[in-house]
Amino acid sequence: MKTKAYITSFVVVFAVSFVVSVVVSYLYALLVHGSGAADWETSLRLSITLGIIFAWLTGRGVDSKEQKS
Repeated sequence: MKTKAYITSFVVVFAVSFVVSVVVSYLYALLVHGSGAADWETSLRLSITLGIIFAWLTGRGVDSKEQKS
């Protein structure tokens, strides 16, 4: 898998997980605590972690399929 594909995969997973985690943390704070506030730090850390892990796993899956053929 090429570097461009890794970066593309990272950016897509980062964006999706960041938006979802911000929305979930906002709704949780709104429903449980009564004041809506997004947890930006946790959302950013989670998004970076998931972006790296899923890009790496996707790359490994593509590389192993290319080697078999």
